[in-house]
Amino acid sequence: MSPERVRAVLLQEAFITGRSVEVLVDLPFWSVVTAVVFGFVTKFLSSVMNPTIAQYLYMGTLMWEIMRVTQYSMSLGALWNVWSHNFSNMFIAPLSMLEYVLAQMLSAAVKAFLLFGLVATIAAVLFDFNLFSMGLPTLGLAFVTLLWFAYSIGLFILGVIFRLGTRIQALAWGLVLIFQPLTAAFYPLSVMPPVMQTIARMFPPTYAFEAARAALSTPDVSSEWFGIATIENVLYFALAVWFFQYMFRRSRETGQFARNEE
Repeated sequence: MSPERVRAVLLQEAFITGRSVEVLVDLPFWSVVTAVVFGFVTKFLSSVMNPTIAQYLYMGTLMWEIMRVTQYSMSLGALWNVWSHNFSNMFIAPLSMLEYVLAQMLSAAVKAFLLFGLVATIAAVLFDFNLFSMGLPTLGLAFVTLLWFAYSIGLFILGVIFRLGTRIQALAWGLVLIFQPLTAAFYPLSVMPPVMQTIARMFPPTYAFEAARAALSTPDVSSEWFGIATIENVLYFALAVWFFQYMFRRSRETGQFARNEE
């Protein structure tokens, strides 16, 4: 493990992020638009219904950006190198896959942190909705929980892309959306049918969203919920690492790793 090689990949990520119109639109621009649009929606709903219910929607929308940005960054970081026919060249240098993936995870965490801070600021300044009212411990634990689960999704997508090629690259944008209705991101878990509640409890983000909603009323840390989320995250991350390693190994054995740039 070389910190210099990890730093080099991070520097490449910074250049791609700062100079690519597509990335600027998909990350900061889309995050800002989401914060503003749903801010006005929340403001309107608060005037015609219970403001707390409207805040649930806005809070879920803002916190969802953590998962979206993290997973997008991890997946698209690799795809940009594939599209530019540069992916194989990177590994001519003594860069290991571990160093590359670690750099992608660090880059994703920084982007998620900065953009979440941006949308939280917009919500507080323009729409009088302060996410920090739930308490810094709960907000921090929720951020880590969502970030960690997004890492697992990102590793899964990277493994599939390495093994099957860019023909399934749409997963880089669409897969994470499957978890929106399954994790009670915008509404309490209690409104879901019993079967759906059972499924929702299988995913760590569900507990993060539930804890965050509860903390809007009482800023206490839901230790039990975050404890369950941590156990599930450890399991999902271990499975994602195993899956990624298996798919990467098969990609090299079949020659798909080299053909991805064709």
